[in-house]
Amino acid sequence: MTERDRGRRGNRGSTGFRDGRPSKPEKAEQPVDPVAEAREICLRLLTARPRTRAELHQALLRRGVAADIADQVLGRFDEIGLVDDAAFAEQWVRSRHRYQGMSRRALAVELRRKGVADPLAAEAIAAVDSESEEARARELVRKKLRSMASADELTKIRRLVAMLARKGYSEGLAYRVVKDELSNAGLETELFDDAVPD
Repeated sequence: MTERDRGRRGNRGSTGFRDGRPSKPEKAEQPVDPVAEAREICLRLLTARPRTRAELHQALLRRGVAADIADQVLGRFDEIGLVDDAAFAEQWVRSRHRYQGMSRRALAVELRRKGVADPLAAEAIAAVDSESEEARARELVRKKLRSMASADELTKIRRLVAMLARKGYSEGLAYRVVKDELSNAGLETELFDDAVPD
């Protein structure tokens, strides 16, 4: 080994550390408080986005927190307002309807999957009346229609109805809205009956 190589590697003493210094002594592991750990998990999850009590409970159980500890922590979060399924449902409905165009039926399914109780979900969904639901469906169709200039009429009908169906709109509403919007855009609707399944 040349002098140059020694300089690159540094002066390692018998301890194996650069300049012979020992590493920092390791701290003895502190016993983990399961309540504090559960609280920390919940706070981290809530920092990312609002969550329902059921979502937090499932996350705690997946991370090995005992069910009684999870219930205790979530009960305290309920008391201080950090977990509020009613507020979550209202915010979810407002956001998903406005920005994603989801129908009331689709919103009910999403809230059920997130663990929101049916009465709370129904109350939040009631904020979307049938008129606003239809108006939102029309906006979605108009927006999509602008990007479908090269498609033939039958393809437009099928794609528009399928888009509304994926967002949870009923078949009757979807066909009526698509037919009206195609007519308003001055497009042929004679093929519409061919696109409607028997």
